[in-house]
Amino acid sequence: MRIATYNVEWFTNLFDRDGQLLEDGGWSSRYNVTRADQLAALGIVFTAMDADAVMIIEAPDNNRRHKSVDMLEAFAARYDLRTRRALIGYENDTQQEIALLYDPDKLSVRHDPLGLPDQPIEGTAAPRFDSSYRIDLNIDAKMDVVRFSKPPLEIAATTPEGAEFRMIGVHVKSKAPHGARSTAQAKRLAIENRRKQLAQSIWLRERVLEHLAAGDSLMVMGDFNDGPGLDEYEKLFGRSGVEIVMGWDEPHETRLFDPHARVAFGKKVALMPTTARFYLDDKGCYFSALLDYIMVSPDLRARAPKWRIWHPFDDPKIYAVPELREALLTASDHFPVSVDITF
Repeated sequence: MRIATYNVEWFTNLFDRDGQLLEDGGWSSRYNVTRADQLAALGIVFTAMDADAVMIIEAPDNNRRHKSVDMLEAFAARYDLRTRRALIGYENDTQQEIALLYDPDKLSVRHDPLGLPDQPIEGTAAPRFDSSYRIDLNIDAKMDVVRFSKPPLEIAATTPEGAEFRMIGVHVKSKAPHGARSTAQAKRLAIENRRKQLAQSIWLRERVLEHLAAGDSLMVMGDFNDGPGLDEYEKLFGRSGVEIVMGWDEPHETRLFDPHARVAFGKKVALMPTTARFYLDDKGCYFSALLDYIMVSPDLRARAPKWRIWHPFDDPKIYAVPELREALLTASDHFPVSVDITF
């Protein structure tokens, strides 16, 4: 079975206000890319991946006028994808949902959130992801309330053979100091956002530990907006959010595993995997980063899964196919990550 995660940049802007596909010459939210070109590119990428399920980050907005599930299924029908059914969890107000597009012949899934609303952190389980989490962010002996702007999508999945596993789709808060009007304000916002991002990671880690204690097979996947060398505040906080969720320095039986994280956060090397590529106007060049992960529980790691980053410049088999290479560059500023695993 192939499971993937893919951050599709502003997928919602490829649909009109009534949820109809916009296959036209109007500009998408990608620089110098039309909506028709981005949709066609996405069709090529999804077809080439041929995944049984794709966790879509920045899925189309869900509101009273249009529904994410309907829009994703219309997209799948238009490009004849076998991942023709969609599932979302808690909707949010950012216009960027977390959703699963999957092949119903290969997988049965349901939204299955755990936890209780606003449960105290000293309780027996972490709070539900659409509620709040209390933690002392500023080390001032006062409890701060943290919420997910995009609550993680918790999924219970079953294969046709009856194998059961869990998936958690994640889009963790960005650390960028958006809206800062001065250097001092940018620094303050960056530190504040980093604290919130780490708090969300701690919240996620608590849920991971609950699943591992219950003996669940688990995948945690998505865009963590975190990785080595991304900002100057890493040393200030000691650990990244990715390391927290994975249980980097905890006992092996409670650690999640992702080989790309292992390379990036382990021995520092000049070359490292990347999953996203952004153009920096002030530098006149591209910046690459490792932001997207598929982390698996120890029992799934023992099944010898194989990961792949669908990077058009780092994967020679992709580079050798011009149509797919160009489609990946056109479709989004992130590249898909997949894992092949036998259940």
